[in-house]
Amino acid sequence: MTTRKKWTIALIAFLTVIVIGVAGGSFYLYHFAFEPTPKVLNHSSSKSKSKLKQSQAWLKRVNKQTWHETSATDHLKLVADYVPAAHRTTKTIIVAHGYMGNKEQMASYIRLWHRQGYNVLAPDDRGNGQSQGDYYGFGWPDRLDYLKWTRQVIRRVGQNSQIGLFGVSMGGATVMMMSGEKLPSQVKAIIEDCGYTSVGDELGYELNQLYHLPKFPLLYTASWVAQAKAHFNFMTASSVNQLKKNKLPIFFIHGAKDTFVPTKMVYQNYRATTVKSKQLWVAPGAGHAESYTRYPQLYQQKVSQFMAKYLK
Repeated sequence: MTTRKKWTIALIAFLTVIVIGVAGGSFYLYHFAFEPTPKVLNHSSSKSKSKLKQSQAWLKRVNKQTWHETSATDHLKLVADYVPAAHRTTKTIIVAHGYMGNKEQMASYIRLWHRQGYNVLAPDDRGNGQSQGDYYGFGWPDRLDYLKWTRQVIRRVGQNSQIGLFGVSMGGATVMMMSGEKLPSQVKAIIEDCGYTSVGDELGYELNQLYHLPKFPLLYTASWVAQAKAHFNFMTASSVNQLKKNKLPIFFIHGAKDTFVPTKMVYQNYRATTVKSKQLWVAPGAGHAESYTRYPQLYQQKVSQFMAKYLK
């Protein structure tokens, strides 16, 4: 066998190993990030867990209804809790939960808004809780599902509805991604808490944090897998690009010590928004989704004042 032939065989073998490795890594990344499998990526404080437990007990007791919707794509059956206000009102807050979460995980925030006198609608995203689906949408296909939920609120609560959008973590990204869509005129304001700039940015950051791997090529090849399995290209899923089209008042909240969705992302999101009616609060010392737990009174004061300014 000639030396040239040996080198050719070696090169082919090397490239084959690379292709198999990248393909395997791509499917693993999709499985790990997008499929509903048990994993622990972010640890909540004991104080946060205690507050959530109390609020979940309250959510079980409170008067509520179960609403249903069909997803905007993939024909999935979606479920939500609707908690009517103690006194009749046309003002409704739609809350969006975080990654691997569900409506029960938002109990503390549902209770916060209920105490402020609002109706609250808390959906389970596709692939989460009681809703159908075998993948997480990271807010991108979900933004269109939430658009359908807003229309259902208008149908059921009334054409004179006033709606506020509120989301935490992935839910924060969801409401930011909604902001670039043509929303009903009844949607008046948005509050996002610790959402990411884009799905690609967040997955790339976690790829580096967990495995010390660069974005290229795994992130891009994994997007092909997501396109085939979940029917959307997550590399186009950008809060920043959607916020450039936003016309609504928006309040950005983020923990100054967030290492799950790095704090720098909130500044990028804030800068992308050109509306004058925007606010930013970076909570000192707070980790991911810990701003409310760390500053309960101040948090409640800030979000309630902002929403009351636009839902009149």
